[in-house]
Amino acid sequence: MSASLDKRREETAEKTGPVLDITGLSIAVRGEDGEREVVSNLSLTLGRGETLCIAGESGSGKSMTALAIMQLLPKPAARIAAGTIRLRDAERNDVDLTTLDERRMRRIRGDRIAMIFQEPMTSLNPVLSIGRQLTESIEVHTGASRAEARRRAIEALKSVRISEAESRLKQFPHELSGGMRQRVMIAMALALEPAVLIADEPTTALDVTVQGEVLELLRDLQRVHGTSIILITHDMGVVAEMADRVIVMRNGRMVEEGATGDIFAKPQATYTQELLSAVPRIGEGPGRRPSRRDDGTANDHVAEINDLSVRFDLRGGLLGRVNRRVHAVEGVSFSIAPHETLALVGESGCGKSTTAKALAGLVPYEGAIRIGGRNLSGLGGDERKAVRRDIQMVFQDPFASLDPRMRVGELVAEPLLIHGIGSKQERRDRVAALFERVGLSADQMELYPHEFSGGQRQRICIARALALRPKLIIADESVSALDVSVQARVLDLLKELQSEFGVAYLFISHDMAVVENISDRVAVMYLGQIVEMGTRDQVFS
Repeated sequence: MSASLDKRREETAEKTGPVLDITGLSIAVRGEDGEREVVSNLSLTLGRGETLCIAGESGSGKSMTALAIMQLLPKPAARIAAGTIRLRDAERNDVDLTTLDERRMRRIRGDRIAMIFQEPMTSLNPVLSIGRQLTESIEVHTGASRAEARRRAIEALKSVRISEAESRLKQFPHELSGGMRQRVMIAMALALEPAVLIADEPTTALDVTVQGEVLELLRDLQRVHGTSIILITHDMGVVAEMADRVIVMRNGRMVEEGATGDIFAKPQATYTQELLSAVPRIGEGPGRRPSRRDDGTANDHVAEINDLSVRFDLRGGLLGRVNRRVHAVEGVSFSIAPHETLALVGESGCGKSTTAKALAGLVPYEGAIRIGGRNLSGLGGDERKAVRRDIQMVFQDPFASLDPRMRVGELVAEPLLIHGIGSKQERRDRVAALFERVGLSADQMELYPHEFSGGQRQRICIARALALRPKLIIADESVSALDVSVQARVLDLLKELQSEFGVAYLFISHDMAVVENISDRVAVMYLGQIVEMGTRDQVFS
């Protein structure tokens, strides 16, 4: 009797005890001016079946903590300077991950601890099909046959609500939208049913409907398998919905820890109070202003789009013939006036980014696009270059749109160089001013993209788009990678620049609170077509 009671107690302890225990973790990064700590003396525990959220602004050390747990810190620049990371393995032994060599760590990665990375395009291999990447990890960790691994891969894709899962296995990452790629990443992480799942901004690229589904999916996984989740996010709505406990970080240090209800109801640290007050809320944002009615003549428009269609050919069979045409965008028309922000909203894969790319001249299209009264299709090389100066784009994935071999100051100055604007010193001064405007310091101009966090990289992209003082900026999910405090600053900056230079924005987003705070008019897209368009107040009310 007593033996069975002991066993039950042991099982209960196994279920409730910490699955991960971090003590005194410090992470140092080596730069030109010596080593500096990006995470200092961090201690936390993760219980079995618990969701722990790590919140804080970009550059606070959230992602570095996650990389340290996975033993994926970029070497030799970054290293664990102090502390232990203990994982309870399948045999209920505590293993200090900081002492393991790469071979032993590889066995744990994916199988016991999995990670969903922040930027899906850079974490999927561009030269391997989705199917190969999914089945590879299943085969390596489980010893399953190729057919069994394929079956499990299809199941994993279906579980993250990806349609036509079988045909998706043949596709490559670039053939999927940002949201679809993020769901593939989640499927890869979930395929092996890990004990600990680290999700680094897992819903950043997703529209609200898919975001809800993904969060529900993570909760299901937790219920069925008792998975423990470390959720790294700047979205306080996701924190409120998902977290059991919250850790708030700033400048590499923990400033507050507590149960989710306590953190939201009575935050103790001043920084936590600031973070919560910066969250955009529908109906009460600081950016509320009377909606601008579109009563100008056609000549006043910065951009006019008439009957825009974008179709992609899908090839298959032995000879690679075209066997299907995907109508990504079909018969879309709209116009944008100076000083105006038109928001384009809709779920992932509805054609928002494709419309933006057509407008920026990055994909072939049918229909008419006029920028400043000039039709793009009839222009020669020099004229096209002049028009390009008037239209700039801030992409969804900041890491993929910055050249890793160039210093960020050079990247922001590059458009000025291409268009022959100013002397070297004038360009440098203009770039320094732009850095200050987007909340970065002029000293950081000498650094490379990999030395910045995801949110900081997005601010660099915004600075680069502003360099030529264009008439139209296309912002494709440009604030989705930013934490709420920086997001509020960037949205204020975009509004300031709009009133100062009269710049117009095509603002693509899935965050309806952000859309309501910045837009004058809203166009709703569904399956490649605009299904509703009106002033912000019309659409929201």
